[in-house]
Amino acid sequence: MQQHVINKYNRPVPRYTSYPPANFFGEYAEADYLAMVDQSNTARHNQISFYLHIPFCRHLCHYCGCNSYPQAKPEVISAYVDALHREIDLVASHIDRSRQIAQIHYGGGSPTALPIPMIRELNQHLLSLASVIDRPEIAIECHPGYLDETDWLQLADCGFTRYSLGVQDLRPEVLKVVNRRPSQLPVSQIVSLLHSKGATVNLDFIYGLPLQSASSFRSTIEQAALMRPDRLVTFSYAHLPQIFPRQQVLDKVGLPADDEKGRMYQEASQVLIASGYQPIGLDHFVLPGDELAVALGQGQLHRNFQGYCTRRTTAQVYAFGVTGISQLDDAYAQNGRDISTYIDTISQGRLYVQRGYQLSAQQKLVREVIEALMCNYALRWSDVAARLGVCADVLREACGYDEAVLSEMQADGLLSFDDDHISVDTGGRPFVRCVAAALDPMMLNTDKKFSKPI
Repeated sequence: MQQHVINKYNRPVPRYTSYPPANFFGEYAEADYLAMVDQSNTARHNQISFYLHIPFCRHLCHYCGCNSYPQAKPEVISAYVDALHREIDLVASHIDRSRQIAQIHYGGGSPTALPIPMIRELNQHLLSLASVIDRPEIAIECHPGYLDETDWLQLADCGFTRYSLGVQDLRPEVLKVVNRRPSQLPVSQIVSLLHSKGATVNLDFIYGLPLQSASSFRSTIEQAALMRPDRLVTFSYAHLPQIFPRQQVLDKVGLPADDEKGRMYQEASQVLIASGYQPIGLDHFVLPGDELAVALGQGQLHRNFQGYCTRRTTAQVYAFGVTGISQLDDAYAQNGRDISTYIDTISQGRLYVQRGYQLSAQQKLVREVIEALMCNYALRWSDVAARLGVCADVLREACGYDEAVLSEMQADGLLSFDDDHISVDTGGRPFVRCVAAALDPMMLNTDKKFSKPI
């Protein structure tokens, strides 16, 4: 793709892990959320997905855009985990126990900053609430910089089926400049250990960090591919220092130019495809037999705030902990971010819901269109319309369909389209978010801030 086209489309747009994006959320009441939880019991897709947010980190990485806090005193961590248990019970009292649990996900922060016995107790609590589907996904994000072999063995006995290792880069100089501790054990040893326990392993990397280049990142991904993780994820670093002040440190060091960052993704993609991995969506690469690859082939790939998943393993998402976002059919609800207030509020028997969004009928149509495009790099209007029980013209109208905009993108080599079909070309895939934004009426004249695709 020519550089002037890259420059044209490398503009801030949503990541579309939700629709509408979270920065459109407004004030939302506890009673409204609980009403939506009650309603979710009769949703068409009503399997249960639990998300727990663990905000603590042993220390904070400069690049981080998550809701993270320095490691608290043991008594604060204990109080936070107690609040999680209470919040789980408050919400579970509104959930029909005849439903099944399909997914549990721990995110952060660094979930493995918790003592492992606390993690085990949380899992046991969640799994006591309802039966599980066949082969549920129980996943945890792990910081390998603070886990020795004994820790990994204990964690492997907690019931997890998937582990995401935040490696970020294999070069010590890159990790040092972004204030991230390297893996305590060789990453290949961790992958082998977890595979021996029958678990799926993600290795997560970030490109666009200081001291990275296309050639160095290619070398990192070549080494990672030799370890044969089930999934390998290449996240584009989102530099938003105006929102996350800790990122200002990286401006002083210097970040790769946009064109170099684009080559990092291209080089990594080439290596992984040549190594037998299949691309999934924006940033995932999986082995051919992986459930995400199967779901893509069957049109069952899905996205939520935890990333790509399958419709088999998720549906209604109930989130616990500070800033956790619940994703239900008709609404989103997000907890506040202050840890002390969260603990105090939950101890009083109340939920800490502060923000949320109630979707209109039109927005639910747009959500389905954008999800189909983001997951499959393609969209057939008639298929989505049939699934939703509307005609294709109603669907296009809801999305503010503008043929002139798509024609311009087609001329620039991003996509091809006709009356019933949009297909994002291979070269245009890094800019699928821009294509989705062209079908999003909420992007007209918005003042919201987003990251760039590259």
